[in-house]
Amino acid sequence: MTKQIAFFFDVGSPASYLAWTQLPAIAEAAGAEIVWKPMLLGGVFKATGNRSPAEVAAKSRYTRQDFSRYAERYGVPFQHNPYFPINTLLLMRGAEAFRETPQFQPYLRAVFEAIWVEPRNLNEPEELAQVLAQAGFDPAQVLARAQAPEVKARLKVTTEEAVARGVFGAPTFLSAMICGSARIAWIGSRRRYANADCCFTLRRLASVCRIICDKFPPDCNASLN
Repeated sequence: MTKQIAFFFDVGSPASYLAWTQLPAIAEAAGAEIVWKPMLLGGVFKATGNRSPAEVAAKSRYTRQDFSRYAERYGVPFQHNPYFPINTLLLMRGAEAFRETPQFQPYLRAVFEAIWVEPRNLNEPEELAQVLAQAGFDPAQVLARAQAPEVKARLKVTTEEAVARGVFGAPTFLSAMICGSARIAWIGSRRRYANADCCFTLRRLASVCRIICDKFPPDCNASLN
């Protein structure tokens, strides 16, 4: 029996970056496995009729402040990117290309931090190439892998899966207890959660911990809001 958290994310989402800094520790404390789900947030928005908070002036001002507060609480660096929004099609194809390799986390770190820590204009191919090279990647090889037809297809499938499972934004966490028979069991001893239970945005990180833990273990304190 394995506890799992499906983490649907897009590197162009500041909330995805902040969740990425916290989720591994939460999962480790709970003895759970993260199932990484790179998706295209723009595709999700289009399919669901949702749109970025950046497109709503009042919400944009609030979320900028909110993200800064979360970064301070989590003790992680964060800067709003003046080049936002970033076109993440190539970036997310790169994430999918490396997803099942040892280079996956180094790739995510390079891209997430380039966008939300430094911050840099990854809309520019030359800037992206420099970021990748500084992180030890060959930019030409990354581009070749990202443009592979099977990688494009997998990213499309994951994005369609996200929409089918009720995802409407990023990050989204779907938590389920997967048994050996591949049947989905109820999660938690105090409350029951179905596979479709959807935890969206940073305010739900605490809910993720509740879902996969009977109670909050000490190491889950980073998830509390």
